[in-house]
Amino acid sequence: MTTTSVMAIVRRCCSFGASVALLFSLLITTSVGFAGVFGYNGVLNVKYRYAGRERSLIQLKAHDSRRQLRILAGVDLPLGGSGRPDAVGLYYAKIGIGTPPKDYYVQVDTGSDIMWVNCIQCTECPRRSSLGIELTLYNIEDSASGKLVPCNQEFCLEINGGPLSGCMANMSCPYLQIYGDGSSTAGYFVKDVVQYDRVSGDLQTTSANGSVIFGCGARQSGDLGSNEDALDGILGFGKSNSSIISQLASSGGVKKMFAHCLDGINGGGIFAIGHVVQPKVNVTPLVPNQPHYNVNMTAVQVGHVFLNLSNEVFEVGDRKGTIIDSGTTLAYLPEMVYEPLVSKIISQQPDLKVQTVHDEYTCFQYSKSVDDGFPPVTFHFENSLSLKVYPHEYLFPFEGLWCLGWQNSGMQSRDRMNLTLLGDLVLSNKLVLYDLENQVIGWTEYNCSSSIKLQDEQSGTVRLVGSHSLSSACSLNSRWAIVLLFLILLLHNIFTEMLLVFS
Repeated sequence: MTTTSVMAIVRRCCSFGASVALLFSLLITTSVGFAGVFGYNGVLNVKYRYAGRERSLIQLKAHDSRRQLRILAGVDLPLGGSGRPDAVGLYYAKIGIGTPPKDYYVQVDTGSDIMWVNCIQCTECPRRSSLGIELTLYNIEDSASGKLVPCNQEFCLEINGGPLSGCMANMSCPYLQIYGDGSSTAGYFVKDVVQYDRVSGDLQTTSANGSVIFGCGARQSGDLGSNEDALDGILGFGKSNSSIISQLASSGGVKKMFAHCLDGINGGGIFAIGHVVQPKVNVTPLVPNQPHYNVNMTAVQVGHVFLNLSNEVFEVGDRKGTIIDSGTTLAYLPEMVYEPLVSKIISQQPDLKVQTVHDEYTCFQYSKSVDDGFPPVTFHFENSLSLKVYPHEYLFPFEGLWCLGWQNSGMQSRDRMNLTLLGDLVLSNKLVLYDLENQVIGWTEYNCSSSIKLQDEQSGTVRLVGSHSLSSACSLNSRWAIVLLFLILLLHNIFTEMLLVFS
C-alpha cells in the first residue's frame, strides 16, 4: 500500500479525534507487545498454519492419518489446529534461541518429548516455507551460550535408556526420531538459552530466559524435509523428563502445569504455563503408564439419550483410554460407537438424503439451522467431567453440503483400528488444562479471544493473560516498522487536521 493510498484511507475514515484515538491505541498495543514464549507464569503466542485456506476432504483425512501414525509411534501429537475442519491447521509458535537470540517458528506438540530445530549442517532441511515465514537454521557457533551435550551426560543416558555403545569422551549425544508416516529427524543434542516472556502484570510480560537441552536436526526426511508448510522444528510438551515443560520444571522455574485455548474462529489463542485460577476447570485423571494424554471415557450421549455401550469399547490393546489430541482435526470413534452415534444424529431428520463423499464422509443437504435440527453430542469421562459438542461444531460445510466430522476408526488401518481420539473438532474454543503435578487434565467452554488468570506460585499474585495471534509473514522488527509507519502517517494527518481547524 502506498503512502498516498494510506493517507486517502485515513482522511476518509478518521476525523481529528478518531486519529488521536487510533494513535493512542497503537501506542498502547505496541507497548504491551508480543508475548513470545513461556515463563514462570508465561504465555506462548500461537497461530494456525492454514488460516483462511480451505482444503479438500482428501487432504483433510490425509492430514489426520499422518498425525495418527505419529501418535502410534509415540512421537508426534501436535498442539493446536484450526477451529473448523473446512479450514485445516496446525498451531505453531515463535521462540528465541541463543545469545544473541534468533527467532524460530516451531510446532507446539504435546506428544513429542523433545524439542528440536533444524541446524546449519542439514542439507535436506527446508530453506523456505509456503507459510510465508522466514526459516532459520540453528548454528551453535553463532551463540555464545550454546554447548554440545556429551554422550555420557545424565540427560543422554536417560533418554537412551542407558549408556550408549561406543560412547567416548567429548562425543556428542545423538538423537533419532522415526515417525510412523515415514518421516524422520536425526542429529545431536545441544544446550542453549531459550528466550521467553514472563508474566509481569495484567496483559504484560518481561523478557526472561532459561537453559534447555534440545535436538539439533542435521538430517530430515519425508515431510520434515519439504518446503510445504515447513517450520523450524518442534517444541515438545510431552509427559517425559526430556520435554520442555519438564526441563523448565526441574530447574524450579515453573510448575508442570500448562493450558491452551485454541481460537477456532479468529485464529491464534492462549497458551500459558502456570496455575490457572480463572476460569475454573473440572478435571479427570490421566490414564497411568500411557505415553500421551489419555483419559477414561465412560459414556456417550446424543441429545438426551445415552448410547448403550460397554466400558471395554474404549480400550484397545495397550492403548487404554481416549487420546486428547488438539493437533488432529476430526474425531475418531470405534465402530461400536460411531455407527449408533451417526444413526441417532441422522434419524433426527428422516427426510435427509444422505450421501457418502470420497467414500468416507457422511454428508447431506440441509437448509435450516443445524443447531435447531440436530442434537448435541456429549462425551462423559471419569470424575463427572463432560465434553459437549454442538451441531455447528461437529458438522462442517462442504460444496453445498453438511458433512459429519465424526470418523469411524474401525475403518482405519490395522494399527489405528478402533482408536478413540478426540481432535480439534471438539477441543477448539475450550480452555484445556494439563496438570502433570497431579496427573489430571480438564477443560471448559471458553472464549479463546478473551483472557485467563494465572496465579504466581511465589507471590500468590493473580495476573491476567490474554490471547494472541502471530503474524506469519513478518518478524517482530518488521511489525515495529509497520507500526512506526502508521504512527508517522497518523501524526501527519493530525497536524493536517489542526491546520485546517485553525486556518
